[in-house]
Amino acid sequence: MSLAEELASRLDLGEILLASTRLTPEQLEEARAHQSEHGGRLLDAVIGLDLLEEGEALEAVGAGLGLPVRTEIPADAVEGELVERVPISFAKAHGLLPLSRGEEGQIRVAISDPFETTPLDDLRILFEGAEIETELASRRVVLAAINEVYDRGADSRKLAEDAGHDLRTLADELSHEPPDLLDAADDEAPIVRLVNSLLQQAVKERASDIHLEPFEREVRIRFRVDDILFEPTDPLPRSLMSSITSRIKIMGGLNIAEKRLPQDGRIRLKIAGRDYDVRLSTVPVTHGERVVMRLLPRTTDLLNLENLGYSEAQLRVWERLVRRPNGIVLVTGPTGSGKTTTLYGALARINTPDRNIITIEDPVEIQLPGVAQIEVNAKIGLTFAAGLRSILRQDPNVILVGEIRDLETAEIAIQASLTGHLVFSTLHTNDAASAITRLVDMGVEPFLVGSSLVAVVAQRLVRVLCTECREAYEPTAPQLAEIGVRARPEGVTVYRPVGCARCHQTGYRGRIGIFELLLVDDDIRKFVTQNVDSKTIRRTAIEKGMSTLRADGARKVLAGITSIEEVLRATEEEGVVAQI
Repeated sequence: MSLAEELASRLDLGEILLASTRLTPEQLEEARAHQSEHGGRLLDAVIGLDLLEEGEALEAVGAGLGLPVRTEIPADAVEGELVERVPISFAKAHGLLPLSRGEEGQIRVAISDPFETTPLDDLRILFEGAEIETELASRRVVLAAINEVYDRGADSRKLAEDAGHDLRTLADELSHEPPDLLDAADDEAPIVRLVNSLLQQAVKERASDIHLEPFEREVRIRFRVDDILFEPTDPLPRSLMSSITSRIKIMGGLNIAEKRLPQDGRIRLKIAGRDYDVRLSTVPVTHGERVVMRLLPRTTDLLNLENLGYSEAQLRVWERLVRRPNGIVLVTGPTGSGKTTTLYGALARINTPDRNIITIEDPVEIQLPGVAQIEVNAKIGLTFAAGLRSILRQDPNVILVGEIRDLETAEIAIQASLTGHLVFSTLHTNDAASAITRLVDMGVEPFLVGSSLVAVVAQRLVRVLCTECREAYEPTAPQLAEIGVRARPEGVTVYRPVGCARCHQTGYRGRIGIFELLLVDDDIRKFVTQNVDSKTIRRTAIEKGMSTLRADGARKVLAGITSIEEVLRATEEEGVVAQI
């Protein structure tokens, strides 16, 4: 038995977390009660209840047991010969994965539960008495790695069992199958494995969207990763599109016989141990039906404002805003800029039993336990305005309106804020100041906007530089000036993208937000009631210390997070640029 196993047998997880983290005894009891009621592991309960961040909890357990902690397991770090000796069912059941063999024959293994030592004894038998050295990783990371490495290294039989066939192999196989395969009840039908493999590959690539596009002789598959589309595989034969579309429609509960009209649906999946909501959309095109699937992980990890890119100063402002008893807070930006995620991050901070929170959206994209969520349905007359009127009769404390699209919705939202409700909503404008004039242009009286609006947040998403291949360089003075930086501060390194296999040669991996937070004080409110133009409001806000989108992007450039080119791509030319 290793030292880590001996410690695990003697130490209690609760004691480790109390001693090494901010977890309180009351929170620990809450987690134990949740574990007793729902089963599972105590660590999962602590993380699932948002009592601790996953990284913080793992670091504490790793330090307590003397184990190194892994935040990711690349496929090329796993030796295929070791994987072949461990059944995939065993690896998934116990949340472990053999990684490599050391010079002295020891086996390094990633584990998600260091307090479960029996599977390690089984591994010693499988590896003929070899010493087992363990590393700690979250169950999510381990399961994702299991799916990836077994998909890469397993034989055809195992791949079929795990729905992990290579897309091209399955396409070739399907080309010779009869067209009525979808009638088969067997989940191992090739078309089922093909669609499952497509979804699995999208999750591995961190794709937010899957596009299936039929053309005259082929079907093009594209994934959207970090807002950029790329083709993960060669086009498939055109003859497969009908079967693929029908299978996806069945999963989404759509009418497979209707091919002339657009349809929308939703699929719920579990991939690599994580739950996903898949929003499904089909539209008829020249050569069939075009299918787009948007993958939305059902997790509260994304709802942490710190993870979205807010600075400490901006977070302090958000803390004041979400604790207000009334008023309107607007988040603006183009489609896909993360507005809904920001709003749900704000709701997550105040989602407690003493608050009645109700939302109305089109559609409901993120599900938050404890929050009543209404989905707009124009076909039956459930519009934003109609739903908002009904919400006011439900005695809410906080209301989220998915989008203010018309005068009626805007007026009801404003009246709600003036009668003691805190209202969150979104608008499609280029910057924060333009949201104010947009409401007036809709027909809302300026004095109503001024008396109800408390803050406007404009945001964009910029890509994060790949840490494996980013390159330090000396930017020119004109380049720095474009993002409002007079001179590069001493000791600060600026990076640019290069490209490697890990980031698909893009130079970027992941995205983060840049923000412009306009607080409506007495001076701004006076301008609003006087119906002053947005440029004047914006200039005044900057003079009062508002950080523009480009200025916030510049700070992230100087922090080595993103590049100058990416900030310029995401922001428009700004008439007034705050100098840094």
